Amino acid sequence: MDPRRWSLARQLFALMALGLAVVVAVGVAAAYVQARETALDAARARALAVAFAVAQAPEVREGVTAADPSVTLQPYAEAVRAGSGTDFVVVMSPAGRRFTHPDPARIGQQFIGHIEPAAQGRAFTETFTGSLGPSVRAVVPVLAPDGGPPGRVVGLVSVGITLESVGRALAGQVRGLLAAGAVVLAACAVAAWLLSRRLRRQTHGLGAAELKAMYEYHDAVLHAVREGLLIVGRDGRLELANDEALRLLGLGTDAVGRPTSELGLPAALGAALGEGAERSDEVHLAGDRVLVVNAAPAVWEGRRLGTVVTLRDRTDLLALTGELDSVRGLAESLRSQAHEAANRLHSVVSLIELGRPGQALEFATAELAGVQELTDRVVGSVGEPVLAALLLGKAAQAAERGVDLVPGDLDVPPDAADPRDLVTIVGNLLDNALDAALSAPPPRRVVVSAVRAPAADGGGELVVTVADSGPGLDPADADRAFTRGWSTKPDGGLVGRGIGLALVGQAVHRNGGTVTVSSPGPADDGTPGAVFTVRLPL
Repeated sequence: MDPRRWSLARQLFALMALGLAVVVAVGVAAAYVQARETALDAARARALAVAFAVAQAPEVREGVTAADPSVTLQPYAEAVRAGSGTDFVVVMSPAGRRFTHPDPARIGQQFIGHIEPAAQGRAFTETFTGSLGPSVRAVVPVLAPDGGPPGRVVGLVSVGITLESVGRALAGQVRGLLAAGAVVLAACAVAAWLLSRRLRRQTHGLGAAELKAMYEYHDAVLHAVREGLLIVGRDGRLELANDEALRLLGLGTDAVGRPTSELGLPAALGAALGEGAERSDEVHLAGDRVLVVNAAPAVWEGRRLGTVVTLRDRTDLLALTGELDSVRGLAESLRSQAHEAANRLHSVVSLIELGRPGQALEFATAELAGVQELTDRVVGSVGEPVLAALLLGKAAQAAERGVDLVPGDLDVPPDAADPRDLVTIVGNLLDNALDAALSAPPPRRVVVSAVRAPAADGGGELVVTVADSGPGLDPADADRAFTRGWSTKPDGGLVGRGIGLALVGQAVHRNGGTVTVSSPGPADDGTPGAVFTVRLPL
């Protein structure tokens, strides 16, 4: 029974019921006071009207000057009292000696009350306690009849209504006021009960302390979760977003409450958030971030409330994965080359044992010349060691896959761009070009060049070109090549297919550059292909 443990709905109902009871009680009291004043005013007006009528009656004007006024005035006064509903009609001399009274034993006695203003010719009303108890009374002068001196007061008339009679008349109104107050209180109590029932449904019967604790935990969890968390309503509006989600999407706190289509997100990501469909580990781009998106419906007691979306930042992980793939490919190439070098070494040893040292020397130097030429050219022309290592690794990987990686013009100064972005751009373009070359008939080759060139703004820029001997790109696909999820290869059930070129576009734009793709058609040697050109300001 501790009110502090009541549910919020019960506390609200109790407070509303108490407040309504106080309001109704004050209202009834105010109405009673007003009704009492109104009843007293009405009693004064009635007493004054009856007193004026009696004072102006010819019988009274003539009777007050008779030898025995009570003989004629007592019956008249009692008849007026009975007919007017007043409690007493007293006719008296100017000095206050009674000629009439409801109690005949009091006739001839002195009137109890004030008569001075009336004796001077002025009517008035007052509340006074007389022989019949407290009463509202009016005292009016009786003027001399015609033929006497004008304005001379020859008698007084007092008409009164006891407060007890006023109270009896008011009692009926009080009962009506109490009945009306009870009806209003009952109606308000029912309304408060209905409101409390609705509130109980909405708060699930929880108390204020429980709701406070739930909100505090809810807010603390939202701020502590390391993943982005969004709740999207059934109408596609963003209902809730924690700090990490706002950071990952680059949104402000004003984003909550707005439709997801108006948040300025990429079209694919906006659709993933707003459609409400269930999604599992979808990769999306948001600005310069790579996000893994999961979505599931939020259901309460069979009713769908919206969609819960979680976001995980995989930007660094994908970049490291790309670098790991490059290192893994290089390791595989080195392993293959080591195996091949062992075979060649056995051949050289065998030639020496057969007494043919000249042929052994010629065979060994012929194999090393091409590799050394490529290494010297790349290392001497590419000032960024990470990019040089990438090109050498991709050349070995291409050779193992049966593709000729041909270095074109190379002139890359140190610190031309962020090394990780260079690995992302060149590595993904070469991987894409190798796959394209393998999908076409021999001869298969990829040409890569990276040179400094003057920019339109007067500065310098690094121009990276990757061309392949593959089937090329349809002009209609050129604009979509850098969109997340676009790929000419079947997905094979792989999550994240079509992210490579999207990462290239992301890295290029992050460095303030541009990337274009063209499919020039058959070249001079009759080999069709696609050409990707990246321009990065130095």
